[in-house]
Amino acid sequence: MYAGIGSHADAIDGPGRDAGSMIVAAIIAGEVGFWVFLLGGLAVRYLLRKPKASAVLLVCVPLVDLGLLAVTVLDLSRGTTATLAHGLAAAYIGFSVAFGHRMIRWTDQRFAHRFAGGPPPVKNPKYGRERVIFEWQDFRRAAVAWAISCGLLELAVLIIGAPARTAELSGWISRLTVITAIWGIWTVCTTLWPPKPKAPATD
Repeated sequence: MYAGIGSHADAIDGPGRDAGSMIVAAIIAGEVGFWVFLLGGLAVRYLLRKPKASAVLLVCVPLVDLGLLAVTVLDLSRGTTATLAHGLAAAYIGFSVAFGHRMIRWTDQRFAHRFAGGPPPVKNPKYGRERVIFEWQDFRRAAVAWAISCGLLELAVLIIGAPARTAELSGWISRLTVITAIWGIWTVCTTLWPPKPKAPATD
């Protein structure tokens, strides 16, 4: 009898575990794809001097997020109970959209400097007003990431319409809200008490 119950539980939990593993694999593939298309596009631009081919590869960078979104939506539409991985996929997409352009610019500056004689990469400010502005720009991106991620999560919850299957997605909305709030508190603290350069040592 107990063996039968255990087998039944495994049969229920098994698809959820398999779905979670598939989504995790899709997230990893998406991250790998992001860097493959980005580095490949920049290599073609600066090493092979083929801007048109480079543009095609760079256009594929945001398509990686669309691919991950499609995999996640397809999996949930099959009746899968949402797992931690499904929520992580939504968070990944949100932060990738919000911070992706900055990552592309960061990488492009280094490629241009190393292989095309471009100016040295711009370093992030460490002190004073410039640091405060930088922190608020980062928080704005974090807020955009929160809005996109929570929007996707809430949309999935509404479309599925089964609280028992989407409890994990609702949990992710709470987690991302807390993380963004902490980020905002950090930004405010940096504004009130901006870092200052250390005074030169005196003998």
